[in-house]
Amino acid sequence: MPTVTRRYSKKRQAILDAIRSTDSHPGAEWIYSRLKSDYPSLSLATVYRNLRSFADEGEISCVGTVQGSERYDRNTKPHAHLVCEACGAVIDLEGIDAAADYAEAERESGGRVHTHSLTFTGLCGNCVSKGERIPSGNI
Repeated sequence: MPTVTRRYSKKRQAILDAIRSTDSHPGAEWIYSRLKSDYPSLSLATVYRNLRSFADEGEISCVGTVQGSERYDRNTKPHAHLVCEACGAVIDLEGIDAAADYAEAERESGGRVHTHSLTFTGLCGNCVSKGERIPSGNI
């Protein structure tokens, strides 16, 4: 597959800088609302297109869909996440060796593991301390 060379643009760089500036695992809408005042001609479609491009290029990773929004991570190293079912927070779990079972997965499947994802769902510490409960239907 041929390599696509992307042209530099201030908007594209601003989108990448926005995701690199936070640990919150933002979605396109968050990035769009953060940048719109500085880039009035920015469209949500441009944000989505660039996020997909950055993920394809390995600049960022896609965590998955959380509460209806695709979420992204600046950290591209293998690591686990906790997704809070109450507030939608996505929290990095660096202390869990998410890559430890690659060899076992390859042995069991007879294949080759390229990537993986390990996501725990439940309540974040903030929601636990506020007495939040897992929304009904998610038990």
